[in-house]
Amino acid sequence: MHKKTKTKGTEVDLLKAQLVRALADYDNLIKRVEREKNDIEKLVSLRLLLKLLLILDGLESAQEHLKDQGLAISISEYKRALAEEGLTEIKPKVGDEFDHEIMEVVEVTGGGSDNKISEVVLAGWKYSDGTVVRHAKVKVTKK
Repeated sequence: MHKKTKTKGTEVDLLKAQLVRALADYDNLIKRVEREKNDIEKLVSLRLLLKLLLILDGLESAQEHLKDQGLAISISEYKRALAEEGLTEIKPKVGDEFDHEIMEVVEVTGGGSDNKISEVVLAGWKYSDGTVVRHAKVKVTKK
């Protein structure tokens, strides 16, 4: 009778260990599915944001020529909505050092210093976590 109890005890311990592993696997699955869901949402959001940024570029280009107060308010509201979604504008300045993490070179020009921005062609955008949505497009000097 002592032998049966010991066997049952070993069986119970084995089943407990299997249950613990199964629960851990299930917990890992839930976490992985949630991560993948967030990644997919971010990708879909990114595609939409890129389209919206093209519209913003057009509005800003029109504003340069029109200098319209109503359009300026619309652009400001547009940018506020992007900021509420966690986006910040990448606005390098002429003379800044080129940063390949957030900028893209569209032209190399002659100049006094290497890797200095000579012109900002288009502002970039990034998420608050640092993920770049669109690199700033710049012209850079080379000796």
